[in-house]
Amino acid sequence: MNSPFPKTQSNSLRKLVRDGYAKIAQDTAAGCCSPGVSCCGSAPQDADQLARELGYTVEELQALPDGANMGLSCGNPAALAALKPGETVLDLGSGGGFDIFIAGRKIGATGHAIGVDITPEMLAKARNNIAHYTKETGLNNVEFRLGEIEHLPVADNSVDVIISNCVINLSPDKAQVWREIARVLKPGGRVAVSDMALLKPLPPEILKMVEALVGCVAGAALVKDTEEQARAAGLSPVAVRVKPEYVSAMVHFEDPLYRKLVAMLPPGTSPDDYVASVEVTARKA
Repeated sequence: MNSPFPKTQSNSLRKLVRDGYAKIAQDTAAGCCSPGVSCCGSAPQDADQLARELGYTVEELQALPDGANMGLSCGNPAALAALKPGETVLDLGSGGGFDIFIAGRKIGATGHAIGVDITPEMLAKARNNIAHYTKETGLNNVEFRLGEIEHLPVADNSVDVIISNCVINLSPDKAQVWREIARVLKPGGRVAVSDMALLKPLPPEILKMVEALVGCVAGAALVKDTEEQARAAGLSPVAVRVKPEYVSAMVHFEDPLYRKLVAMLPPGTSPDDYVASVEVTARKA
Protein backbone atom coordinates (compact mmCIF):
# COMPACT_ATOMS: atom_id res chain seq x y z
CA MET A 1 0.00 0.00 0.00
CA ASN A 2 1.22 3.49 -0.84
CA SER A 3 0.97 5.08 2.59
CA PRO A 4 3.63 6.51 4.92
CA PHE A 5 1.38 5.95 7.92
CA PRO A 6 1.65 2.67 9.89
CA LYS A 7 -1.49 1.20 11.42
CA THR A 8 -0.20 2.14 14.87
CA GLN A 9 -0.95 5.75 13.90
CA SER A 10 -4.62 5.05 13.11
CA ASN A 11 -5.99 7.05 16.03
CA SER A 12 -3.80 10.07 15.34
CA LEU A 13 -4.74 9.97 11.66
CA ARG A 14 -8.44 9.87 12.52
CA LYS A 15 -7.92 12.86 14.78
CA LEU A 16 -6.25 14.81 11.96
CA VAL A 17 -9.18 14.03 9.67
CA ARG A 18 -11.79 14.76 12.33
CA ASP A 19 -10.18 18.08 13.24
CA GLY A 20 -9.88 19.12 9.60
CA TYR A 21 -13.51 18.41 8.82
CA ALA A 22 -14.72 19.90 12.08
CA LYS A 23 -13.16 23.15 10.90
CA ILE A 24 -15.02 22.94 7.60
CA ALA A 25 -18.30 22.23 9.40
CA GLN A 26 -17.82 25.20 11.68
CA ASP A 27 -17.00 27.57 8.85
CA THR A 28 -18.65 26.44 5.64
CA ALA A 29 -18.08 29.81 4.00
CA ALA A 30 -14.30 29.68 4.32
CA GLY A 31 -13.56 25.96 4.42
CA CYS A 32 -10.08 25.19 5.70
CA CYS A 33 -7.90 26.58 2.96
CA SER A 34 -9.21 29.93 1.76
CA PRO A 35 -12.56 31.62 1.14
CA GLY A 36 -14.88 29.34 -0.80
CA VAL A 37 -12.38 26.48 -1.10
CA SER A 38 -12.80 23.17 0.68
CA CYS A 39 -10.21 21.20 2.61
CA CYS A 40 -10.66 18.30 0.23
CA GLY A 41 -9.23 20.37 -2.58
CA SER A 42 -12.37 19.46 -4.46
CA ALA A 43 -14.19 22.75 -4.74
CA PRO A 44 -13.65 25.83 -6.86
CA GLN A 45 -14.87 29.21 -5.66
CA ASP A 46 -18.45 28.05 -6.27
CA ALA A 47 -19.28 24.66 -4.71
CA ASP A 48 -22.47 24.44 -6.78
CA GLN A 49 -20.43 24.89 -9.96
CA LEU A 50 -18.32 21.87 -9.09
CA ALA A 51 -21.39 19.82 -8.17
CA ARG A 52 -23.00 20.60 -11.52
CA GLU A 53 -19.83 19.51 -13.30
CA LEU A 54 -19.98 16.24 -11.35
CA GLY A 55 -23.49 15.59 -12.65
CA TYR A 56 -25.75 16.94 -9.92
CA THR A 57 -28.77 18.74 -11.35
CA VAL A 58 -29.71 22.33 -10.63
CA GLU A 59 -32.98 21.07 -9.13
CA GLU A 60 -31.15 18.74 -6.73
CA LEU A 61 -28.84 21.50 -5.57
CA GLN A 62 -31.59 24.09 -5.16
CA ALA A 63 -33.59 21.65 -3.01
CA LEU A 64 -30.76 21.10 -0.52
CA PRO A 65 -30.84 22.63 2.97
CA ASP A 66 -28.49 25.56 3.48
CA GLY A 67 -24.88 24.51 4.01
CA ALA A 68 -25.35 20.87 2.98
CA ASN A 69 -23.13 21.32 -0.08
CA MET A 70 -19.66 22.19 1.21
CA GLY A 71 -17.84 21.40 -2.02
CA LEU A 72 -16.41 18.12 -0.72
CA SER A 73 -17.49 15.89 -3.60
CA CYS A 74 -15.31 14.17 -6.18
CA GLY A 75 -18.17 12.36 -7.92
CA ASN A 76 -21.90 11.67 -7.84
CA PRO A 77 -22.45 8.31 -6.09
CA ALA A 78 -26.21 8.72 -5.65
CA ALA A 79 -26.64 8.95 -9.42
CA LEU A 80 -24.17 6.10 -9.95
CA ALA A 81 -26.21 3.92 -7.59
CA ALA A 82 -29.48 4.44 -9.52
CA LEU A 83 -31.45 4.46 -6.28
CA LYS A 84 -34.97 3.08 -6.27
CA PRO A 85 -38.04 3.79 -4.08
CA GLY A 86 -38.14 1.71 -0.91
CA GLU A 87 -34.42 0.98 -0.69
CA THR A 88 -32.25 1.36 2.40
CA VAL A 89 -29.16 3.38 1.52
CA LEU A 90 -26.08 4.01 3.67
CA ASP A 91 -23.65 6.90 3.07
CA LEU A 92 -20.12 6.43 4.44
CA GLY A 93 -18.79 9.79 5.61
CA SER A 94 -22.03 11.67 5.12
CA GLY A 95 -20.72 15.07 6.26
CA GLY A 96 -23.40 17.75 6.25
CA GLY A 97 -25.88 15.39 4.58
CA PHE A 98 -25.32 16.44 0.96
CA ASP A 99 -25.81 13.02 -0.68
CA ILE A 100 -28.22 11.72 1.97
CA PHE A 101 -30.72 14.53 1.39
CA ILE A 102 -30.55 13.84 -2.35
CA ALA A 103 -30.85 10.08 -1.81
CA GLY A 104 -33.81 10.51 0.53
CA ARG A 105 -35.91 12.04 -2.23
CA LYS A 106 -35.05 9.19 -4.59
CA ILE A 107 -35.95 6.35 -2.19
CA GLY A 108 -39.21 7.98 -1.05
CA ALA A 109 -41.39 7.44 1.99
CA THR A 110 -40.84 3.68 2.10
CA GLY A 111 -37.06 4.00 1.90
CA HIS A 112 -34.51 4.70 4.62
CA ALA A 113 -31.32 6.78 4.24
CA ILE A 114 -28.59 6.50 6.90
CA GLY A 115 -25.54 8.73 7.06
CA VAL A 116 -22.50 7.78 9.16
CA ASP A 117 -19.76 10.26 10.00
CA ILE A 118 -16.86 10.43 12.45
CA THR A 119 -17.08 14.21 13.02
CA PRO A 120 -19.61 15.42 15.62
CA GLU A 121 -19.66 18.90 14.08
CA MET A 122 -20.66 17.47 10.71
CA LEU A 123 -23.37 15.35 12.32
CA ALA A 124 -24.76 18.38 14.13
CA LYS A 125 -24.95 20.30 10.85
CA ALA A 126 -26.68 17.40 9.09
CA ARG A 127 -29.14 16.76 11.92
CA ASN A 128 -30.02 20.45 12.14
CA ASN A 129 -31.03 20.33 8.48
CA ILE A 130 -33.43 17.39 8.85
CA ALA A 131 -36.30 19.69 9.84
CA HIS A 132 -35.86 21.75 6.66
CA TYR A 133 -35.67 18.60 4.54
CA THR A 134 -38.83 17.16 6.12
CA LYS A 135 -40.72 20.44 5.70
CA GLU A 136 -39.77 20.67 2.01
CA THR A 137 -40.35 17.02 1.12
CA GLY A 138 -42.87 15.73 3.65
CA LEU A 139 -40.50 12.79 4.15
CA ASN A 140 -39.25 11.38 7.44
CA ASN A 141 -36.75 8.89 6.04
CA VAL A 142 -33.23 10.13 6.90
CA GLU A 143 -31.02 9.78 9.96
CA PHE A 144 -27.38 10.41 10.86
CA ARG A 145 -25.22 8.25 13.14
CA LEU A 146 -21.83 8.92 14.75
CA GLY A 147 -19.29 6.24 13.93
CA GLU A 148 -16.17 5.12 12.12
CA ILE A 149 -16.51 3.70 8.64
CA GLU A 150 -14.15 0.90 9.74
CA HIS A 151 -16.70 -0.08 12.42
CA LEU A 152 -20.11 0.86 11.08
CA PRO A 153 -22.98 1.28 13.57
CA VAL A 154 -25.22 -0.73 11.23
CA ALA A 155 -26.59 -4.29 11.47
CA ASP A 156 -25.40 -7.18 9.32
CA ASN A 157 -27.19 -7.74 6.00
CA SER A 158 -29.42 -4.69 6.45
CA VAL A 159 -28.57 -2.27 3.61
CA ASP A 160 -29.56 -2.38 -0.07
CA VAL A 161 -27.08 0.24 -1.32
CA ILE A 162 -23.89 1.82 0.02
CA ILE A 163 -22.66 5.12 -1.35
CA SER A 164 -19.65 7.24 -0.39
CA ASN A 165 -18.23 10.44 -1.79
CA CYS A 166 -14.50 11.18 -1.43
CA VAL A 167 -14.19 9.55 2.00
CA ILE A 168 -12.69 6.03 1.93
CA ASN A 169 -9.32 7.53 0.97
CA LEU A 170 -9.28 9.16 4.43
CA SER A 171 -9.38 5.82 6.25
CA PRO A 172 -6.16 4.41 7.76
CA ASP A 173 -7.51 0.88 7.18
CA LYS A 174 -9.26 0.74 3.83
CA ALA A 175 -9.36 -3.06 3.68
CA GLN A 176 -11.43 -3.02 6.88
CA VAL A 177 -13.81 -0.48 5.34
CA TRP A 178 -14.47 -2.84 2.44
CA ARG A 179 -15.03 -5.73 4.85
CA GLU A 180 -17.58 -3.61 6.71
CA ILE A 181 -19.28 -2.74 3.44
CA ALA A 182 -19.64 -6.45 2.68
CA ARG A 183 -20.90 -7.15 6.21
CA VAL A 184 -23.77 -4.67 6.25
CA LEU A 185 -24.94 -5.16 2.64
CA LYS A 186 -27.84 -7.50 2.03
CA PRO A 187 -27.12 -10.40 -0.34
CA GLY A 188 -27.32 -8.88 -3.81
CA GLY A 189 -26.78 -5.40 -2.39
CA ARG A 190 -24.67 -2.95 -4.36
CA VAL A 191 -21.95 -0.36 -3.84
CA ALA A 192 -21.48 2.95 -5.66
CA VAL A 193 -18.44 4.87 -4.43
CA SER A 194 -16.80 8.03 -5.74
CA ASP A 195 -13.30 8.46 -4.33
CA MET A 196 -9.73 9.50 -5.01
CA ALA A 197 -7.12 6.91 -6.02
CA LEU A 198 -3.50 6.93 -7.12
CA LEU A 199 -2.37 6.06 -10.63
CA LYS A 200 1.19 5.73 -9.33
CA PRO A 201 2.93 6.42 -5.99
CA LEU A 202 3.26 10.03 -4.91
CA PRO A 203 6.63 11.57 -3.94
CA PRO A 204 7.37 11.04 -0.21
CA GLU A 205 7.32 14.75 0.62
CA ILE A 206 3.69 15.01 -0.53
CA LEU A 207 2.65 11.92 1.44
CA LYS A 208 3.82 13.67 4.61
CA MET A 209 1.67 16.79 4.08
CA VAL A 210 -1.23 16.97 6.54
CA GLU A 211 -3.25 19.10 4.13
CA ALA A 212 -2.72 16.49 1.42
CA LEU A 213 -3.99 13.78 3.77
CA VAL A 214 -7.08 15.71 4.80
CA GLY A 215 -7.34 16.89 1.21
CA CYS A 216 -8.06 13.37 -0.07
CA VAL A 217 -4.72 12.89 -1.83
CA ALA A 218 -1.99 11.57 0.50
CA GLY A 219 -4.17 8.81 1.93
CA ALA A 220 -5.48 7.57 -1.41
CA ALA A 221 -4.79 3.95 -2.37
CA LEU A 222 -3.51 2.80 -5.72
CA VAL A 223 -6.30 1.97 -8.18
CA LYS A 224 -5.31 -1.70 -8.28
CA ASP A 225 -5.30 -1.92 -4.48
CA THR A 226 -8.80 -0.45 -4.30
CA GLU A 227 -10.12 -3.13 -6.63
CA GLU A 228 -8.23 -5.90 -4.82
CA GLN A 229 -9.56 -4.83 -1.41
CA ALA A 230 -13.15 -4.84 -2.62
CA ARG A 231 -12.75 -8.31 -4.13
CA ALA A 232 -10.98 -9.64 -1.03
CA ALA A 233 -13.95 -8.49 1.07
CA GLY A 234 -16.19 -10.77 -0.97
CA LEU A 235 -17.69 -8.30 -3.44
CA SER A 236 -18.12 -9.37 -7.06
CA PRO A 237 -18.14 -8.18 -9.73
CA VAL A 238 -16.04 -5.08 -8.97
CA ALA A 239 -15.56 -2.34 -11.56
CA VAL A 240 -13.29 0.71 -11.21
CA ARG A 241 -13.63 3.58 -13.66
CA VAL A 242 -10.85 6.19 -13.63
CA LYS A 243 -11.91 9.80 -14.23
CA PRO A 244 -8.78 11.99 -14.61
CA GLU A 245 -10.80 15.01 -15.69
CA TYR A 246 -11.70 15.79 -12.06
CA VAL A 247 -8.10 16.48 -11.02
CA SER A 248 -7.49 18.37 -14.25
CA ALA A 249 -10.41 20.62 -13.30
CA MET A 250 -8.92 21.23 -9.84
CA VAL A 251 -5.64 22.28 -11.40
CA HIS A 252 -7.54 24.55 -13.81
CA PHE A 253 -9.49 26.10 -10.91
CA GLU A 254 -6.12 26.80 -9.21
CA ASP A 255 -7.29 25.13 -6.02
CA PRO A 256 -4.78 25.94 -3.19
CA LEU A 257 -3.91 22.30 -2.47
CA TYR A 258 -3.36 21.48 -6.12
CA ARG A 259 -1.21 24.59 -6.58
CA LYS A 260 1.05 23.18 -3.85
CA LEU A 261 1.11 19.78 -5.52
CA VAL A 262 2.12 21.29 -8.85
CA ALA A 263 5.02 23.08 -7.16
CA MET A 264 6.24 19.90 -5.41
CA LEU A 265 5.96 17.39 -8.25
CA PRO A 266 8.89 16.58 -10.55
CA PRO A 267 9.29 18.96 -13.50
CA GLY A 268 7.15 18.09 -16.48
CA THR A 269 4.55 16.25 -14.40
CA SER A 270 1.09 17.23 -13.19
CA PRO A 271 -1.20 16.05 -10.35
CA ASP A 272 -3.36 14.19 -12.88
CA ASP A 273 -0.34 12.01 -13.66
CA TYR A 274 -0.55 10.68 -10.10
CA VAL A 275 -4.09 10.95 -8.75
CA ALA A 276 -7.59 10.67 -10.19
CA SER A 277 -11.20 10.47 -9.17
CA VAL A 278 -12.58 6.94 -9.49
CA GLU A 279 -16.02 5.39 -9.56
CA VAL A 280 -16.17 1.99 -7.86
CA THR A 281 -19.21 -0.23 -8.33
CA ALA A 282 -19.64 -3.68 -6.86
CA ARG A 283 -22.20 -6.20 -5.55
CA LYS A 284 -22.43 -8.62 -2.67
CA ALA A 285 -23.00 -12.12 -3.98
